[in-house]
Amino acid sequence: MSRVLVLGGSRSGKSAHAESLVAGHDDVVYLAASAPVTGDAEWAARIETHRARRPAAWTTLETTAPSDLLRRGTVLVDSVTTWVAALMDETGVWSDEPGAADRLVDRCDALVNAWAMTPAHVVAVSDEVGLGVVPETRAGRLFRDTLGTVNQRLAGTADEVWFVVAGLPQRLR
Repeated sequence: MSRVLVLGGSRSGKSAHAESLVAGHDDVVYLAASAPVTGDAEWAARIETHRARRPAAWTTLETTAPSDLLRRGTVLVDSVTTWVAALMDETGVWSDEPGAADRLVDRCDALVNAWAMTPAHVVAVSDEVGLGVVPETRAGRLFRDTLGTVNQRLAGTADEVWFVVAGLPQRLR
């Protein structure tokens, strides 16, 4: 069992690096936290690029259920970024539904706890969103802050943390 967090900016090469960290492992389960969105051809193309890179022997599971981390074997999560965005959708945070903030905290706690408790070798990919400008919108700031907090919590219990810049992985821990 080990937990590896791979951070980086958009198009930094973090997913390819994470995939290289599990290459050669048997029975990899790829937890895809984002499904295609109807009418978004560009997003569908990005997802297809990721699918095409995966070995045929890998099992893909599209999920945002933290309990799916609680498995044996090797798990690749791509990505925590889209997982947190989905949790924000699912909890009603974007539309300020009553109790949404508490539901989001609970779901993020469940994700972090599953990460800490998994018996699997897990490699998770996430965007480092703290290096850019302060988002102009409340929703953008909420997303950046939530993802930044989740990344810190995952890194706090990770066995290894990598930061990928321009395709160059740098081990932080």
